[in-house]
Amino acid sequence: MSSDTHPSGTPTTVARLETDEQAAHRVADLAAETLPADEIAVALVDIGAGRWRVAMHFRAAPDEKIIRALAAAAAGNAAVKTLRFEHVAAKDWVRESLAGLAPVTAGRFTVHGAHDRARVPFNRIGIEIEAALAFGTGHHGTTRGCLLALDSLCKSRGGNQRILDLGTGSGVLAIAAARALRQPVLATDIDGDAVRVARANVAFNRAGGFVAVVKAAGVTAAKLRERAPYDLVLANILLRPLQRLAAPLMRLTAPGARVILSGLLASQANAAIAAYHGLKLERRIDLDGWTTLVLIRGKRPGASVVGRRLG
Repeated sequence: MSSDTHPSGTPTTVARLETDEQAAHRVADLAAETLPADEIAVALVDIGAGRWRVAMHFRAAPDEKIIRALAAAAAGNAAVKTLRFEHVAAKDWVRESLAGLAPVTAGRFTVHGAHDRARVPFNRIGIEIEAALAFGTGHHGTTRGCLLALDSLCKSRGGNQRILDLGTGSGVLAIAAARALRQPVLATDIDGDAVRVARANVAFNRAGGFVAVVKAAGVTAAKLRERAPYDLVLANILLRPLQRLAAPLMRLTAPGARVILSGLLASQANAAIAAYHGLKLERRIDLDGWTTLVLIRGKRPGASVVGRRLG
């Protein structure tokens, strides 16, 4: 999911609260599900001692009663008591979102901002993504889970492959796949700003020769269908769209294809597996209350295996 960027100096509204880690993720998830994607960006920051800060940035002043109700439902009344609203310039929250974000390593990948470019180990695949531009900096459990799953698959996959990154956001997963596998990747997003930002990130990270980024809703776009069938699909979105896209997406996969699903709370994993009943579970990765699933299309669609858990 991508955030919206604001012209420099344009005032915006930010709502901040503090709570524990699990509640912080619940706030972010509920905000993503209930509020318009082009009106809000959510940042989570670990402030130590088991406490996390949630910052919700709004394009326009929100209805404070709705935000308080959302915070109460996701994190409880104690978190609501810490909730504060303020008006800031866009450049201020962009700077704040970058401050304190250390590089994140997931397998062979290190995702970092420009301020940590020199800290990337020489034996890692460095991917530079600015937190101000779009979600998908690697700090969130869903993105890290996808990168860990991709890293594992890279060790065993060879030959020509067709790769699809559905709901690319910042483009980080498409870049990672292209840089590691040196294979063509089609990255799609429903949001025009995300497409623009992903294209910029792809070019900056020297993946332009492998990654094409297009605006598309679902899996019906001509450019998406003409590249099918796919050998690897990455879909880091939310449960409801994953369920809605299950049947048409599975029809676009090749025999033996892997499908990496994320954007799922741990409690939603079984519902996602049920939606993709034509595939079997190969691996399950649990991080920070979020779950990433690696599914495989085999000869016996109804078969299942025990997934390996990384807790």
